[in-house]
Amino acid sequence: MAGGGRSRCSIMEESLQKYEEKLVRAGLVEPGGVLIGLRGDELSWNREDAARGVLEKVMSGIGKRSILFAAPAEPYRSIIDYLAETSGGVIYPRDFETRIFLQDLPVLAVFDDRAVAAALKRRRAVIVAGRGIVTFGKSGPERAFVMCSSVCFACFVKFFSDALYDARRNRLDSRRRELLRRVIDRIDPLPAATGALMRGPFETVDLAWAAMAEAGRRMVADRLVDSNFGNISYLADPVLYISRKGGALDELSSGIVAVPLESLSEPPETASTEFPAHREIVRATGRRAVLHGHPKFAVILSMDCEKKEDCEGRDSCHSRCPERRFAGDVPVVAGGAGLQAFATPCRRPCATIPASSFTGTACLQPERMISTRPMSGWSGSKATAAGPALSVSHEGSGKGRKSGSSSPTHGRIETLTG
Repeated sequence: MAGGGRSRCSIMEESLQKYEEKLVRAGLVEPGGVLIGLRGDELSWNREDAARGVLEKVMSGIGKRSILFAAPAEPYRSIIDYLAETSGGVIYPRDFETRIFLQDLPVLAVFDDRAVAAALKRRRAVIVAGRGIVTFGKSGPERAFVMCSSVCFACFVKFFSDALYDARRNRLDSRRRELLRRVIDRIDPLPAATGALMRGPFETVDLAWAAMAEAGRRMVADRLVDSNFGNISYLADPVLYISRKGGALDELSSGIVAVPLESLSEPPETASTEFPAHREIVRATGRRAVLHGHPKFAVILSMDCEKKEDCEGRDSCHSRCPERRFAGDVPVVAGGAGLQAFATPCRRPCATIPASSFTGTACLQPERMISTRPMSGWSGSKATAAGPALSVSHEGSGKGRKSGSSSPTHGRIETLTG
């Protein structure tokens, strides 16, 4: 017996059910659309399925404890089917998260255990054309869930980024135009900007933690983050409380790390890798709360490029674009992860953005979104942080001030809300 009297078998069953339900709530699969296996003393599955025989052989071939096979829900199914058919055997998304975690997405024509195992020995996920996504977890289903969600995110962003890029150059054929219409009809509506969050400043650690957990749950419920993307922090002088590295925003109740703001030592390894960026933001702006997410259309807009294909910085401008540009009235800046996200040119937060941006509504950076709140802490609805970017893209508007370029193959978001 384990876990306060629960059997190991029941704990495994709960784990399988948890990640199946998370995929369904995220709109990535329909109920019954995912098969998850987890090996303990024996192999457990979330349901019966004819694919289990193939997947059991794959698990033996790659030596992992967990495997996940998902048939994506719409609009992801149509998007992934199209990319798989036109990819030539490998899909190359170029958003930041894919570049770091997935590299590329191999596509198989048949659901064969040896082919799937061979692909998963080289990459963390594989797409089987017309069937779905196969991925794995080294020790449990959480990592498999993360990778499956990341594949759906990467393909969604690539599909729309490529379409926007080609539409600007009159290169959309009738098939893709029709597919775009069908996919757009199936996109989630914008999150409702209703329902107030807890208001600060928060006088106790417990209140700060509760507010962080509430905001994280809303980000996930409104589908403004995918996978385990995103992080959140709150400054209660002299301590910056920040979500754990790799932690899910809807599971923050016990996933927050306390780091002294002015500590000269390195932050704990358990703290989010974005801690340096959060620290520099609160130092430079005097604001207490920082929220980082990945709304899909905000990422897509950050990757939008109006320059010609021969732009010299096309393959590196996600980190080194010298131009000042906007998505609507939202500044877009280049940078890497963590402190690198704000390092150009003098290691200050968003150094390429006018100081007035810190009192505006948003600051976009290819592949991630950071929203900061005033000194009073959370107020109103955090969903508004992504509203402008989502609505601009969803409505197909290319209006707004734009200058220079961010590569159509990159995307990351930073948002500052005043």
